[in-house]
Amino acid sequence: MAEMGMGKGVTAGKLASNVQKKLTRAQEKVMQKLGKADETRDVAFEEGVINFNKQYILIIGVELWCIPHYDPCTALVLHWQVCLSLCLSTAMHESSKNLKECLSDMYEPDWYGKDDVDSIVEDTDVLWTDFHQKLVDNALISMDTYLGQFPDIKSRIAKRDRKLVDYDSARHNHSSTNKGKKGKDGGIKITKPVSLLERATPVWAQGILSAHNIAQSNLSRNQAEDELERAQKVFEEINEDLQEELPSLWNSRVGFYVSTFQSMAGFEEKFHKEMGKLDQNLYDVLVKLERQDMCGSHPELSPTCSSYQVDVWYYIFTCLIYFLFKIPAVATVATNGASEAVEMPPGFLFKVTTMHDYAANDSDELEMKAGDIVLVVAFDNPEEQDEGWLIGMKEGDWIQNKESAVKGVFPENFTSRL
Repeated sequence: MAEMGMGKGVTAGKLASNVQKKLTRAQEKVMQKLGKADETRDVAFEEGVINFNKQYILIIGVELWCIPHYDPCTALVLHWQVCLSLCLSTAMHESSKNLKECLSDMYEPDWYGKDDVDSIVEDTDVLWTDFHQKLVDNALISMDTYLGQFPDIKSRIAKRDRKLVDYDSARHNHSSTNKGKKGKDGGIKITKPVSLLERATPVWAQGILSAHNIAQSNLSRNQAEDELERAQKVFEEINEDLQEELPSLWNSRVGFYVSTFQSMAGFEEKFHKEMGKLDQNLYDVLVKLERQDMCGSHPELSPTCSSYQVDVWYYIFTCLIYFLFKIPAVATVATNGASEAVEMPPGFLFKVTTMHDYAANDSDELEMKAGDIVLVVAFDNPEEQDEGWLIGMKEGDWIQNKESAVKGVFPENFTSRL
């Protein structure tokens, strides 16, 4: 009945043997701590274990709610941070999706670019999903594979420690068994009878008893020697493997970190670039919706709205004339109540008035205040013009300083064409 509760394959003898091993190890450790027994030390191996533990730092009690069936007790700091980053990415994805879907729901069917807005919303969701999946496939899974080595090695380090204690114990037992057993001539030293049994033994039988005692001593020494050989063999086998694996694992960390973070950085760069394009497309659609709304809400602006395509053609034509013939434009301005022809800057296109203050964020941008009149000119290189940006100079600055007037780029949506 006693063996029934010990589990399948576990006998009373095996259980007793395990208990005896634990007691022997505990006794050996106590003797070592008290300084009554020497301890086998390996400084190089101990440094390898320290490095191993630097890599394998456990986070106890951290609940990774974003990953189902995840065991928090085996998560490394780096692993956990990557998982946390994925959780936050998922939350940002959900927030972005909800915001874009809200815009799509509010965007009325007859508004300009309704189909474009719906397409942008869908593409944004697909881009987020693809980004998250790439992080999981190329960063998290590779990290799981790398970290999968640690539990097994950690278990074998603990086993080596136990086998080292067994080896030291066997070594000390062997040493004490052989201590003081040999005489000066190398032969076996026979002590005088001291026990009651030996004293009571007839003289003629004392030789037989001494021979028996010598045989028992030889048996103990042989057993101690066999035990030492077995303990040493088991320890050296596991020790040799770990002596190779620990430095190799430590040296592999650089390549692992480089590979992991390069992948993540590359995915993030591509994601933000593609997301920037979608945001710019959405911005352009909304700018055109604003123009459509202004034309519908302000009939007095209808000539300007209806002539938008004509203005574009005029812009292209003026640029062509300027680049082919370098002919400066001429405009008529009022001076002291009279009309006077004033030469406009080369490549002049049209005038705009500033509706809002604009603070220059770069050296090539034009600082503007609400109410400023700006003379818009053509770009020297049309390919340098970004969509939604114009280039020009303040009218007062041009009239006063001519060629020395400050010229810079500015956002078109801060101005209104005159």
